[in-house]
Amino acid sequence: MRFLTQFAAFALAGFVVIFGLQRGLGTAVVHPLSPWVFGYFLGLTLLTYWITAVAVGRDKSNFQVAYLGGMVLRLLLSLGFVLVYFFRGGAREGTGIWAFLGAFFVGYFACAAFEIWAVLSNLRPFSEKQVTEK
Repeated sequence: MRFLTQFAAFALAGFVVIFGLQRGLGTAVVHPLSPWVFGYFLGLTLLTYWITAVAVGRDKSNFQVAYLGGMVLRLLLSLGFVLVYFFRGGAREGTGIWAFLGAFFVGYFACAAFEIWAVLSNLRPFSEKQVTEK
C-alpha cells in the first residue's frame, strides 16, 4: 500500500510538471504526446510492480529474477512503443522527433528511478529481519 501512495504522488507531480512545461514552453519544447508517454510508463511501472509482487508472493527468493524480468519487459515494451510511434508516421514530424525522444527518455528514466528508489527504500525491513535472525 505504501508503494501505491508514493506512486500516486509521483504520478501527480509528473503530470503537474508536464502540463506546466507545456503551458509555459509550448509544443516546440514539450511534445504534445508527453502526457500519454508518461502515462504509458506509469502503466509499465505498475505492471512490473505487479509481476514482482506476484513472484515474491509465491517464493521470497524470486525477487531478483522477478525484478530483473520486469526491467527486461519494460525495456522491450518501451522499444516497441518507439517503433510503433515511428512506423505510424511519427518520423515525418521533423523537429518533433527530438521533443518526442526527449519526452520518452525523461519518462523512461523518471519511472525507472522511482521504481529503484521504491525498491531501495523498502530493503531496510528485510535486512533488519536477517540481522535479528542470526
